[in-house]
Amino acid sequence: MAIPTLSPEQLQAARAAATEARRLRAALKNSVRDGSKSLSDALDECEKNDVLAHIRVVDLLKSLPRIGEKRAAEIMAKYDIAANRRIRGLGRHQVAGLKEEFH
Repeated sequence: MAIPTLSPEQLQAARAAATEARRLRAALKNSVRDGSKSLSDALDECEKNDVLAHIRVVDLLKSLPRIGEKRAAEIMAKYDIAANRRIRGLGRHQVAGLKEEFH
């Protein structure tokens, strides 16, 4: 199957949508980083918003204060979450475990 050729207007719209999605994801991670939003609130928001659901779990965990690469990996191993998993791919027990961990 060949990739369809997009018009310049379609390309521009796609670029704008991708930029807006990156801004939304960065804003969520920044709000978790500065403490204005808890991990539980962020997970709930990701559940409602399909764009935010594409954030990688490890990136969201690393945006928490005092959580780095090593601690994020330990937490993900504890709840059996793959390193490349995104929020939308988490099971209900994994989400509940993460919420309980940072309650």
